Order: sequence, then C-alpha cells, then structure tokens
Amino acid sequence: MRIFLTLLFASMIHAQASLIDYDHPYHSTYTNKGIVVSQNYLSSDIGVEILDQGGNAVDAAIAVGFSLAATLPRAGNIGGGGFMQIYIEKDKTILSLDFRSTAPALATREFYQELKSQDDDVTRKGYKAIAVPGTIAGLYKAHELYGSLPMETLLQPTIDLLTQGVPMTQDLYHAINIGKYISDDPESHEIYKKNLEPNSPLFIEDLKQTFIKLQKFGQDVFYRGEIADLIEKEMLKNDGLIRKSDLENYKVNITQPIKTTYRDKQIFAMGAPSGGGVVILTALNVLENFQLSGLAPNSARTYHLLSETLKYGHQNRSKLVGDPGYFDVPYDMLLSKKLAKEKAKKISLTSATNPKNINKFGDRINSSYKESKDTTHYSVVDKDGNGVSVTYTLGYSFGSGVTIPGTGMLTNNQMNNFAHNYGLIDSYFRSSSPANKLEPSKRPMSTMTPVMVFDSKGKLELITGSPGGSQIPGVVFQVLVNYIDFDLDIGEASMLPRIHQDSQSTKLNYEKHMSSDTQRILESYGHNLELSDTMGSTQSIAIIDGVRFGYADLRRPNASVSVQK
Repeated sequence: MRIFLTLLFASMIHAQASLIDYDHPYHSTYTNKGIVVSQNYLSSDIGVEILDQGGNAVDAAIAVGFSLAATLPRAGNIGGGGFMQIYIEKDKTILSLDFRSTAPALATREFYQELKSQDDDVTRKGYKAIAVPGTIAGLYKAHELYGSLPMETLLQPTIDLLTQGVPMTQDLYHAINIGKYISDDPESHEIYKKNLEPNSPLFIEDLKQTFIKLQKFGQDVFYRGEIADLIEKEMLKNDGLIRKSDLENYKVNITQPIKTTYRDKQIFAMGAPSGGGVVILTALNVLENFQLSGLAPNSARTYHLLSETLKYGHQNRSKLVGDPGYFDVPYDMLLSKKLAKEKAKKISLTSATNPKNINKFGDRINSSYKESKDTTHYSVVDKDGNGVSVTYTLGYSFGSGVTIPGTGMLTNNQMNNFAHNYGLIDSYFRSSSPANKLEPSKRPMSTMTPVMVFDSKGKLELITGSPGGSQIPGVVFQVLVNYIDFDLDIGEASMLPRIHQDSQSTKLNYEKHMSSDTQRILESYGHNLELSDTMGSTQSIAIIDGVRFGYADLRRPNASVSVQK
C-alpha cells in the first residue's frame, strides 16, 4: 500500500503532541474532483476554469492546448503537432488522435538531401524546416468527438491572457534570451527579443487576433481561409514548401493506442508514427522477465536492468517505425512477449551489453540526427473520471524560429525528424531508416507518447507523459516502473534520479543527483557513464480509490497542478 504520510506520536513529560512526518519531500496534490497538470501554472488554472464551467476533460485539454501557445511559446503551440490519448469513463472508450505535422507535398528526399549537403541546419531553422501544422486540427477533432462546451468558450481564456499580457517568468525570460533561431527571424525577433524586459508582460497581438478569428470562423480560417493565405504568402516569399493545398488536405488520424500487459496492469501508449510507445512497451515486455521486488528503486542493479531493457526498446524503433500510411509497422513482432523473453535471456545481471552487439553496426555514427527535448506534456482528469493525455511539440525550442507575419504563430521544425540519410547509407542508424524516409505528405517518426495505465479490473489508474526528445520513452518508462514495481507514490516515482540509454550510443546518461556509489557500481558493470542535464518533465495523475493525485515534475520551472475546489 502506498504511504502518503506517516503519523508519529511522541510522548512528552507534561503533554503528548501529534507530529506529522513524510516519507519524502515530493508531495502530490489530491482531489476527488477535476485535476489538470501541465508545464505552466497559468495553463493548469485555465484547464480548471473550464472544468468549473461544466466542461469535461476533453474541453479542459483543448483549452490548455491553446493556452500553452501563449504561456510556453518555446514548446506549446498551434504551429506544430502531436498526439492525444482520450479515455471516456462512461463507455470505457480509449482512443488516440494523431495530429502530427506532415511533410509538404513538394518535399522530396532528393531535394532535402541536396540542401543538407550544403547546410545541415536547413531542416532545423527557417522556412524549409517547417512541416504542415496539425495542432489546431487535432484540438478541433477532439472537440468534434467529445467536446461539451462551445469552442468559443475554450478559446476565450487564452484571448483574455493575451489581452492582459503573459507574465514574464524567469523561465520564459531565460528561454527567450537563449532562443537561438528566433534571433534569425525578423518577426520572431520583433515579438520576443526586441523589447524583452525581465518583469514586463509579453504581448503578442497577432496571436490574439488569430485566436479571435478561430472563435469567429472555426478551423477553416486556418486551413482554408485568411490564415492559410498568410502562410502560403510567406512560404512563397521565403522559398518555403508549404502551400494552401497542404493545409486544406491535412487530416487528423483517429487510431487505437498500442498496448501491453505489465505485471497486473494494462499499459496503453501511442502507436506509429510514434516510436516512443514501441520503446516503452518493448522495454516493459523485456523487464517483465526480471523480478525487482528484492531491489531498491535507485539501486545500481535496478538502473542496470533499466538500461539494458531500454537498449532493446530503442532498437525496436530504429528501423521499423514510421508513418503507418506509408509503412506497415510489424507490431506483432515488435511487441511479442516471446521475443521479449528471448532478449531478456541475453541480459547479464552484472555486465553491460555493448549496443554494437545488439545492432551489429559499425563504428560510423551519423550525428546529424538530433531529437529535440523541447516538447511539452499535460494530463487531465475530470470529476466523472474521463482522462486526457497530450504530448505536442514545435520540435526544437521555439521550433524553426519563424513566426508567420500577421498570425503571431511560431512554426515547427519537424522536417528535421525524417531519416534524411535513407538511400545515401545503409546502416542500423535512425538517420537511414526505411520506415522514416522522407516522402511527400508523410508524418515523421516521433518519440512523443502520452501513456495511460489501467489496473487489473480495467480502471484508469495513471496518466503520464513527458517532453525530452529521445529521452521521453526512458523517462516515462522509469515513472511506470517506480510506480508499479516499487509501489512508490507519484511524487517520489517522478523525482528519483533518471538515466537515459539509447541503442545507438555506448553512453549511459545519468542525472547528477544519482549517488556516487551507484555510479561506481554501474561503471564496474561496464557502463560508460556520462552526466546529463535533467531529463524530461512528467506531468502525471494517479488515481487511487477514486482520489486523483497530481504531480508536476520539478525538473522544469512553473509546472503546476490545479484542482477544482
């Protein structure tokens, strides 16, 4: 049983006092009503404001998604894309929305290979880095399926916030200051850099007007109307590839999550074009063959097993995960329990496996395939038990750096996430993956994966997810293991030191608050340790006996839990 607080009674000479003590300092916020956990306190409050108006979890998630474009502009977006997982308590429905950005119809593999041979940054910054944005279509599709309040109501809190000005937090000020690509774009520089002051609110009038237009005219103004015209105009002016037809043809995919069983739980994750879900479920399938009950959650042996199983997880996404509209992803093989057991037999309890022996690749490593950590996740549960888990992104921090004039909208750099070396080299590295090669109108693979966990009786027990690029699967995986195997409450499960192990690197990254003894033992096992910055920012909700416990990861500032009173 999870222990949230322990009562200690001390007898004293003249009186008896009741003292409260705690197992750890990472305290969750709990309620039996609606709860929202996001990477910004204002956005979490906006989600609860919608719940207080009678909205459901989907309504709140839509409002939070719009608001983060203002409160967390480096990652929150309407110019990017992502994934949403929805659970409806009444009929036990669970589904996923894929609103991942897509390549423009004019984008070809040969075109980008030629450009990257001259400038490797061409898929990271500027107009050619931008893929067709899907966030607005995704939020509107969620509303069409399960929204209960008018969309105008869900947009209004962000309009109000932009009218008042977004508070310039220390984190926002710092992010803008170090924002690399926004310095190169005249419109972004005007909005974010030119008049930057530590304590002055941020006003983005064009973004406010974009939301007002969405209120009046719906998503068609973005994909077919005035905003689409503005996007095409700037693309033509700056040699970008997106055309109005790309926006008109954009579609949200409604899918079923992929799943596995782990111990007595059911774990639901995002399917392709997410590779993150495959990593998590594969790693869980392999780890299931080991008993962790005799280990401590932060022991060297535990981290060793996490590292070894993550190698196989990342191996599974490297070559065989891509847009399912273009590539038949072999889930039966990737998520096979039998195959996972065979892989588990190859793991030594005291010796690290060299990733080269798993992948059979040579020494040549292409380092240009970089997955950004600048994404964001949020989780929502309403009073009726409906749940929503959302991870979405601009790609790099502030995306491509480009703000489309007249819209206030920052744009993504998701063209960077294709395997641009396909056809140039044949290797086991992701940069040449046949499943993720660039094709017109295709969605690039992503490590983003919102996750939901259900208990043995089919009741929703946990919602979580994280930013972090290639670290996302490992971050979420470790929260799940800490929560399920070690019976930790969601606060402690979130805050234990984390590791990151890819199948394409001999490095085992670790957070600096891991103990030196643990590091020493891992090195004795043959792990090549490398100190990392903090990993991820999980925004989680655990549900125990009808009570919702929310925890906002402390690794990134201004994340917050908001609850209905």
